Amino acid sequence: MNASLPNNKLTKKRKRLDALIENKVSFAGEHAELSIYDTYQDAQKVALHSSELLFCGMISGKKIMHVAECDYHQEFLPQQSFVLAPEQGVLIDFPNASIDQPTTCLAIEISTDKIAQVADALNFQQQISHDDFFHYVPKLIHAKHNRQTQQLLERMITLFSENEQHRDYLIDLSVNELITRLLQQQSRDLMLTSCQQQAPTTPLGNVLLYIEKNLNETIAIETLCKIACMSRSKFYQQFKLAFGVTPAAWQQQLRLQKAYRLLQTGEAISQVCYQLGFNNLSHFSRVFKHTFGTTPTRVAKH
Repeated sequence: MNASLPNNKLTKKRKRLDALIENKVSFAGEHAELSIYDTYQDAQKVALHSSELLFCGMISGKKIMHVAECDYHQEFLPQQSFVLAPEQGVLIDFPNASIDQPTTCLAIEISTDKIAQVADALNFQQQISHDDFFHYVPKLIHAKHNRQTQQLLERMITLFSENEQHRDYLIDLSVNELITRLLQQQSRDLMLTSCQQQAPTTPLGNVLLYIEKNLNETIAIETLCKIACMSRSKFYQQFKLAFGVTPAAWQQQLRLQKAYRLLQTGEAISQVCYQLGFNNLSHFSRVFKHTFGTTPTRVAKH
């Protein structure tokens, strides 16, 4: 997410400081509330809790998140999201916050009823399993944004904070999209974990496992359709419903995520590039920066 929030109404509200730590500006919708939190001084172990699901996105600065129940202690940075389950508490450190450079975070509180409504609608369309494929699992999620989620969050800031025509309707659409992306992420993470631990039991599970084992190869769509036992059109429709992207885009995401991890361990950029099936370094660097907002060189030096 961009470090700046170019919105006149929002800017004016944020200038009214009621607190130096987690100064909150909120905007309500029917099924969700969006808040911007600004912190202007170093602080430790600040508590955050919500009775509903809380989707957070960093805008500027850095937080250290502590969740005692799962022994979780990690940095929370821009271009990342952090999702707390209902009633799950977190303690937050603000190591770099100052008056001149506040730490700023977006938080969207979403009702569990709304999440269930979207999950039911998605399950009505899916033909992936006989059970409900889409269901919210109340657990902590900490992940890097992709470009689509980034753009969605920026759009939601404008929708919530401005009195545009059809505001409530447009907010509802954006909340539906955010929940869908959350459910798709959870579903694919759970399916991947299941595939890695035991033999896949669904057609798309077999497909995911095949893609993961062949990250460096150009995979023919006909091969994936045969594995899934689906026609080309049905396979595309069901895969995109389940995971939010095409098979090629999914393979690209897995490649880039693995590249990020390998670079952090010290592997050479050129080695990582060609090992994961990219044709040249300039293309690899371009798509890497587009995805993570930073270059392979910077990740390798970190």
